[in-house]
Amino acid sequence: MKLTTLFDKGEFVITGEVGPIKGAIHRDKSIEPTCAIEALQLHQHVHAVNVTDNQSAVMRLGSLAASVRLKTNGIEPVYQLTCRDRNRLALQSDLLTAYSLGIDNVLLLTGDHIQLGDHKEAKPVFDLDSVQLIDMAKGLKRGYDISGSRIENYLDMAFGAVVNPNSDPIELQIMKMRKKIDAGAQFFQTQAVYDVKIFEKFIKKVERFNCPIQVGIVVLKTPQMGRFMNKNISGIHVPDEWIDEIGSVGKEDYKKKAAEMAGRFIKKIKSMVQGVHIMPLGWTDIVPDILEHAQIKPANNKR
Repeated sequence: MKLTTLFDKGEFVITGEVGPIKGAIHRDKSIEPTCAIEALQLHQHVHAVNVTDNQSAVMRLGSLAASVRLKTNGIEPVYQLTCRDRNRLALQSDLLTAYSLGIDNVLLLTGDHIQLGDHKEAKPVFDLDSVQLIDMAKGLKRGYDISGSRIENYLDMAFGAVVNPNSDPIELQIMKMRKKIDAGAQFFQTQAVYDVKIFEKFIKKVERFNCPIQVGIVVLKTPQMGRFMNKNISGIHVPDEWIDEIGSVGKEDYKKKAAEMAGRFIKKIKSMVQGVHIMPLGWTDIVPDILEHAQIKPANNKR
């Protein structure tokens, strides 16, 4: 099911996220890859599961293969597609292939730079940027490739995009968000946010766009993780209060405290958005607790 259908119905859309394994899927279908197991754990609590595309420029199993595997297990995937590794021929071909294999939702991204990953000698492509990628996808939906040639059996997918409420100055990010909407973006998932005031300021500036937004949150597992993100991940800031609070408990209580903190944050801002995108980074077992702290009914209770 397209996420846009849920947004149109007024559903509060909940998505999670998994990363494909660094390796191939076992051909014995009784042996599920880690990402499928995590997605199965998420399945009862979310509407759909994002499948990352070589996240942080680290080589892994392709997002498309993992997305199709989830689909065959009855889990709605959000296929992620980045500009970093493909030229416009490959991007169009992969979108058509994804739709042909039953994928209904795609998140269209620029992609993390090669220098962040494990193959720094690789040549980045970036033939298109994220706005051009969305516009190209819209063309495929209308029956034309990027060169203007007609295509057969054109795709019909829901197009998502990303926005970063932490950017400073925020006006540049808002301008790009407007361009993405004009290009064909139908919903947005935000980069990880931890500051209510920053997010509220952002929402007041973009609510006029009348486009569904899911607030994104990366589960903060340890104080060391918070400090690492502040030092190494551009566009994300974890406030000292978050770092101090997760560090106020022993290691055996990190999961419980992380769920409480994430849920409390979502509870504060859920009235401003149309959904939430939870990135548990392997801690899929705490997602039910996060939703309980946020006072949000799991997706399986909404269908």
